Amino acid sequence: MSVKIIELNDRAVHVGDETGVILQSPGFALADGSSIVLGEAAERQARLQPTNSYNKFWHELSLDPISHGNNFRHFADIAYAHLMHLAEEAEIGGDVIFAVPGNFTRQQLAILLGLVNHTPFKAGGVVNSSVAAAALAAEASDIIYIDLQLHQAVVTRLNTQGDHLQAGTTIQVPGVGSQNFMDLMMQMATGMFIQQCRFNPQHNADSEQQLYNELPGWLAEAEDGNLILELRAGETLHTAKMPTESLINSLGGHFNKINEQLAPMLTERDTQILISPAMAALPGFSASLPQQSQLIVLDQHAVSRSALEHQELIIAGDEGIKLVESLPVAKSKPANSSQAPQTVSPTHVLFKHRAVPIKDLQIANQAEVNG
Repeated sequence: MSVKIIELNDRAVHVGDETGVILQSPGFALADGSSIVLGEAAERQARLQPTNSYNKFWHELSLDPISHGNNFRHFADIAYAHLMHLAEEAEIGGDVIFAVPGNFTRQQLAILLGLVNHTPFKAGGVVNSSVAAAALAAEASDIIYIDLQLHQAVVTRLNTQGDHLQAGTTIQVPGVGSQNFMDLMMQMATGMFIQQCRFNPQHNADSEQQLYNELPGWLAEAEDGNLILELRAGETLHTAKMPTESLINSLGGHFNKINEQLAPMLTERDTQILISPAMAALPGFSASLPQQSQLIVLDQHAVSRSALEHQELIIAGDEGIKLVESLPVAKSKPANSSQAPQTVSPTHVLFKHRAVPIKDLQIANQAEVNG
C-alpha cells in the first residue's frame, strides 16, 4: 500500500498520494448526543447548531477537559474522530506522513502520534508543512511562506543553507483565519441584501447557514466586477450585487494585519514569497503584498508532492519519529519537467473546496499542478 500524506491544516485537512490530493476535510465536527458528523458536512450545518459545533479541536489540540463536550472529554477525542473519518473516507491503512504547521507544538505533536496509535494507519514520519510546501519551489536564499488556517494566518520564514531549505521563525497572526474572512464577507453580503432587498439573511439560522454555504460559489462566479448574490427565503428569491472593489476594500484591514507581520521579514530585496492557494483566493490579497518581492502561488498538491518525493528523508528509521524541518531544494530541471515553472498564470485557485477565479493576482512563477 502506497504512502499517504495528511496535511494538518484545520481550514481543510488534505489527504494526498501519488495522484495528488484525494480528500479535503475541514476541521469541523457536529456532535449531537452519541452521533457525530465531521468535515464538510459538519461545516455546512455549523450555524444551525452552534452549541453542538466544534472547529477548534486542531487549533487548540490538547487533553484539557472541555465543557459541554457532548460525550467528548477533550479536543483530542474530537481530533481522533476526525482521523478515523479521514481513514474511512480516503481508505488509509498503511504508512502516513504528517505535514504539520510550524505553530504545532511539541505537546500537540505527541498527542497526535498517540492518537494515531489507535487508528488503522501508522505514522511513518512528520515534516514541517512550510518546508514541504516550499522545497520544490524555492529559488531564493530567503523565503516567506504564508498559509491560511481556520482561525489565523501563519507566516513562516525559511532559508536555504547550501542545498537544503531550513524552517525558521513562524509567526501566528490571530483573527485573520478563513472563518474571520468568511464572517467579514458575510457581514458585507448581509448589508447588500438589507440595502437592496430589505432582507436580512442573518436574521435566522437557516438563512445564515445558507449565506455561509453559498458565499464561496458567489466568489467563484463573480462577473464584471460584481458578485451576484442569490438567496431563497420561502417562495422569494432575493438577488443583490456586491462590487468586488468594495469587497476588497472591506478585507483590507485583515490584509494589513498580515502584512504588518510580513514587513520585518523582508530584509532582502530578492526575498521570495510563497502563498498557499487559500491565501491567493482571498480577493485582493495578492495585490496587497510588496511588489518588489518574487511571488509564487503554490498549488494544492505542493505539500503532498514534496513529502512523497522526500519520503525517504522523512519516514523514521530505527531512531524513531522526529519532526523534519529541513529538506533538499529542487535542482534546476529541463523545461518539460513536471516541476518546471509555468509561464502562464493560473485562472483559478482552490478556496473552500471550490475553484475561484484570479482577478488581480500577480504571479512571478508557479509550480505545475500534478494530478
